[in-house]
Amino acid sequence: MSEIEKQKPEEEESSTTWPDIEEELVIPEVLHSEGVKKLHMSIQSEWDYLQKSACQTAAGRALWKHVIHDPLAHLFAGETHLRNLHTKIQTDRLNNAREISGVILAVRTLWFDTRIQAALESFESDAAQVVLLGAGMDARSYRLNCLNKSDVFEVDFQDVLETKASLVQAAVNSRDDLRMTAKSLVRVAIDIRDNDWFEQLKKSGFLPEINTVWVLEGILYYLSHTEAMQVLKLIADKCGLTSTVLLADFMNKPSATLPNSVFHFYSDWPEQLLPSLGFSHVKLSQIGDPDANFGLLHDPRNLFNKLLRLPRTAQIHPDDGKPCCRLYLVEASGSPPQDNFLENHVSL
Repeated sequence: MSEIEKQKPEEEESSTTWPDIEEELVIPEVLHSEGVKKLHMSIQSEWDYLQKSACQTAAGRALWKHVIHDPLAHLFAGETHLRNLHTKIQTDRLNNAREISGVILAVRTLWFDTRIQAALESFESDAAQVVLLGAGMDARSYRLNCLNKSDVFEVDFQDVLETKASLVQAAVNSRDDLRMTAKSLVRVAIDIRDNDWFEQLKKSGFLPEINTVWVLEGILYYLSHTEAMQVLKLIADKCGLTSTVLLADFMNKPSATLPNSVFHFYSDWPEQLLPSLGFSHVKLSQIGDPDANFGLLHDPRNLFNKLLRLPRTAQIHPDDGKPCCRLYLVEASGSPPQDNFLENHVSL
């Protein structure tokens, strides 16, 4: 999400209580190895803004390591993205801003982590699949123990997945304690903007009849409206076949239509859109809500809490005349009617 302008407290107000983020940036030794440096040089010179956003997300997880325990985040981020975010965090400290850089990524990551675990626990069968669309530099297969009975599919561009695999191998070579926590991991080189992406996923071992959690973190708003709707409709159609959970973040219109925005798809009311596609249950949260806070938004006057006090129909904030940019965290689910479920899963 685009950088949010920091809110400064008035002079007479007390200073912000900062989270436990390291003041001095520590660059892991593995990032200084020749092979890893070459990989990150190619990322900086050859990847576009969408691909690089994966490294920016990893940097957020790395620098918020007091709440996100990601063994690969520093390595996936690379020194450039780590230093860029760390500089922003230090500037926030100096300015006593009410929101610290990276807090959106931290909250978003923790929300997805908790909802993935809850979704897997909700299935009646242990057999489950987790599909990460636009997986980028996601390391959940190496850090979430709840995936120990799940087959994980990471879907992204071929160059992203190849670079990621090389970085993981570098990590394995440099430490003995790195272990995959997922039951299995398959990396699938697919562009989900292509019409046949789901057929390619099936050829890679995905089974449509198995309970599935679909994770679309930080990807939908990069797609066109037509592309995003096609992806969402295809996933919704699986609700008629097996227990299906969609976890996704949506931008509202002001977020996606800022000047020079790289974003396209938006939805102001995902809780109305998704049932129209076939999901039977939808729950929406905003950054700062009780289930999307995680104790990281201490100041009641920060931007997110101010937005929560406004009606969602508000497009412009009455205090400062700025767009009301919102990020919605959405869980949607559905299952086939019991008769269809038995027909699909029981052989007589």
